Amino acid sequence: MEKEQNQNPEIKSPEEKAIDNDAEVTASNDTENEKKEKKPEEIILELEDKLARTFAEMENQRRRFEKEKDEAFEYGGFAFAKEALSLIDNLERSKQILKSDGSLKDSEALKKTLEHLDIINKDLISIFQKNNIKPIESLHKKLDPNLHQAMMEIEDDNKEPGTIVQEIQKGFTIKNRLLRPSLVGVSKKKKSNDKKNEENKEKLEEK
Repeated sequence: MEKEQNQNPEIKSPEEKAIDNDAEVTASNDTENEKKEKKPEEIILELEDKLARTFAEMENQRRRFEKEKDEAFEYGGFAFAKEALSLIDNLERSKQILKSDGSLKDSEALKKTLEHLDIINKDLISIFQKNNIKPIESLHKKLDPNLHQAMMEIEDDNKEPGTIVQEIQKGFTIKNRLLRPSLVGVSKKKKSNDKKNEENKEKLEEK
């Protein structure tokens, strides 16, 4: 039997068949790899695309950094400015306390003290304005929720409802940002006598 296999070269042993199969697979893989090999032009285009994307990302990061730096420079003193407003508040409280002191009423000492406090107040406002910290104009303006905070309503038929007729605490802005809102009192229409009488009548009937 062995002699017949050896004499007929077309008949291959299992080992020889396995070797031939491996050789065919290797040849097939080599052909596919050759097909997959990219041309230099394609490689250059890919590299150019990657480079363009990298530069775009770097530019975006630079812009973000510049924006954050500008905001930090412009609004870095926001907390300090807000705390500094207490100086103006304390000056105003001091003026009101002095004015309400009966023993100082109409005295020369009171007049001079108030004048000095006004000068200090104006100096502080001037310093704030030089640093883009500006007071909000409130009196006789319509209530703006972005700038004002209504604390009370005051009956006044001479003003349109929602008009600011009292400023309790002055508000300020820094650049285009609200530092703190103005605390205000706004006008509302007086109730008519007829309406008041009707309400009183209803209350009496309920009792």
